[in-house]
Amino acid sequence: MDSKSPLVSVIINCYNGEQYLCEAIDSVLSQTYSNLEIILWDNQSTDKTAEIIKNYNDSRINYYYAPKHTLLYEARNYAIEKAKGEYLAFLDVDDWWSPEKLERQMCLFDDVDVGVVYSNFFVVNENKNTIKKFANKIIPSGYILDELLGTYTVGILTVVVRKKAVKSLKYIFNSRYHIIGDFDLIIRLSINWKIDCVQEPLAFYRLHLNNESSKHKVRRVAEMERWVHEAKTIAKIQSSSNFGCVISKMNYSKALNHIFSGEKNIVLKSLFKYSWSIEKIKLLIYLVLPVSVIKLIRQ
Repeated sequence: MDSKSPLVSVIINCYNGEQYLCEAIDSVLSQTYSNLEIILWDNQSTDKTAEIIKNYNDSRINYYYAPKHTLLYEARNYAIEKAKGEYLAFLDVDDWWSPEKLERQMCLFDDVDVGVVYSNFFVVNENKNTIKKFANKIIPSGYILDELLGTYTVGILTVVVRKKAVKSLKYIFNSRYHIIGDFDLIIRLSINWKIDCVQEPLAFYRLHLNNESSKHKVRRVAEMERWVHEAKTIAKIQSSSNFGCVISKMNYSKALNHIFSGEKNIVLKSLFKYSWSIEKIKLLIYLVLPVSVIKLIRQ
């Protein structure tokens, strides 16, 4: 790797992730693009995370133990403050990268208008012992605000972002979010920056029972409601033809949460707000099925 290659700061946020930590770190250290540093932000883990890090003898690893436990995206912001690179990449402790990931992506930043580069990725379902591509269609690139509002295809584990791009924003991650902070950041970046991508999967997302997004489905909807309310004040988002798609998906997720909580009466009363769609038909079916059957269908 050319010594003049720009430094990439890889942000790894960790909280009690000892089970997967080595696989994540090793996948970064084995990158064919070697001019990188790891910023490992330990959000006050109570497991053996600190001991595991001590076993690594690599000057590229920078370990920080948080002075207080925070929400995930506040923790990401603290980690970014320690980053020295011109580019930022993100990897959660339970995911990992292909060896050529950064090398495949960094060349796309030769276009100075590109603020973000992402890629397809594999979803590894530990519960079902399966692996599949996240996207089976071409994922979009360019000025893709409308496309991302319609179908969001960016996985945070694949993202590399130009630090100049995030510094152009009023803030990087919204520290009030624990689940949707990456969605919020990428949407705001896509307003003014070009987004490029590698179509092939370059990372592995591990799906298991302790994923934050799986554990906090109600919180996710609450955060999306806040996001929608605030996004209405941003002209380019509010005027997008696909902004309504975000609202529809949010309402659908909210209705599912009510069904799983045994509150089908709330969903029944609110169905008149939905125009006829696949989601409305699904909800009508779910209303007459036992929750156990619904869970099997969704699996």
